[in-house]
Amino acid sequence: MLSKHPDKCQFPHGHTRKVEFVLEAEDLDENEMVCDFKIMKQAVEDNLDTLDHAMCMNTDDEAYDTFKNLYGDRVIGFEFQDPTTELMAKVIHDTFTQKLAAYSANPEKKYPLRSGVRIIKVRVWETATSRAEYFEG
Repeated sequence: MLSKHPDKCQFPHGHTRKVEFVLEAEDLDENEMVCDFKIMKQAVEDNLDTLDHAMCMNTDDEAYDTFKNLYGDRVIGFEFQDPTTELMAKVIHDTFTQKLAAYSANPEKKYPLRSGVRIIKVRVWETATSRAEYFEG
């Protein structure tokens, strides 16, 4: 729900989003990879599952408390911001940048990940033809 939107997006609606990560490193690791996709899958699954079948809402929306009381953790509050695809791209970028750093620092990690691997861009597809991307620049 986009409470600031002047049209239909202000009402409850859904999207089947696709998230794309673009990673970079100075060179390939000993397995000829920038990053094993299993690392990304592990980091992504838990966090993105919280968004699956959830209502994302601006905490300023007058209906937020009602929805939160009715549906609990299936309502994801975005503090004073509408959960646009652009904002979700930024939040996902920031979250997974932290997750990769934590994984890289873990001496017990299963798959190798060098500290120089960076998420340079996150694309969030709202539809087959509409996407937003976020990168620090």
